Amino acid sequence: MSEVKQTPTGQEHSLYEIRSGAAWITLNRPKARNALSSILVSELFDHLHNANNDPAVRCIVLTGSEPAFCAGADLKAPPGEIVHGRAISYPDVLNALLESAKPVIACVNGAAFAGGLGLVGAADIVVTAAEVQYSFSEVRIGVIPAVISVVCLPKLGRHHGMKLFLTGERFSGSDAVAMGFAHRAVPKEELHAAVQEEIDMINLGGPTAIIECKKLVREVPLMSVADAFEKTGPWSAGLFQGPEGQEGMAAFREKRKAAWVADLDTSNEGDNG
Repeated sequence: MSEVKQTPTGQEHSLYEIRSGAAWITLNRPKARNALSSILVSELFDHLHNANNDPAVRCIVLTGSEPAFCAGADLKAPPGEIVHGRAISYPDVLNALLESAKPVIACVNGAAFAGGLGLVGAADIVVTAAEVQYSFSEVRIGVIPAVISVVCLPKLGRHHGMKLFLTGERFSGSDAVAMGFAHRAVPKEELHAAVQEEIDMINLGGPTAIIECKKLVREVPLMSVADAFEKTGPWSAGLFQGPEGQEGMAAFREKRKAAWVADLDTSNEGDNG
């Protein structure tokens, strides 16, 4: 049995728990199809901060309470509402997802519309139920998917983005994989097992190396070839020479688990006791 720390918020707009080194953040407004209220946005921001600052957390999983993943913005709520003396915006959350030092997995268990697609677009790895429905539905109410385009268009590209933004048509989890918006589509009953497979693979990597990989993917495409080689050579050498790299190579030579894998295994065994 994995370590579990569950921290329900006072109003239960979201849930936070740690399982097998992963922080599971669950949007928890099922009657509103997990629409993004100001309170929920603020809580998501805080959960991401907490997960990134917890050494027990190796990665983050974002999902929704049934029946939906996220229906987008709460159109019934007043905009710019102050929560706990501050106004955390939806772009703040998207940026926190993008800039998260730790990998973010979107576990798309139900419909994701409009702003809900921004959460998917900002995630690093997307595992979806094959049959769930997606839609950039903004045009149907006379607006545009402006903010979420920042995180969705790099994955969809102009070709798919143009058609989906213009029509607001629905597409499935399987379609999302075909268009490059998601990585894996599985039957809904296999979704959590598929997400756990991704968590387990991430846990095999060195925690520092995982963080540095995220930086690598974000930064290298923005560099010229010359600048990239100048940056990545010393970057790689530093990690090879660092304690985590040395431990990883020693574990490979000695045909044993690296310390970060053994430590997580021991933590999980302790929970069984």
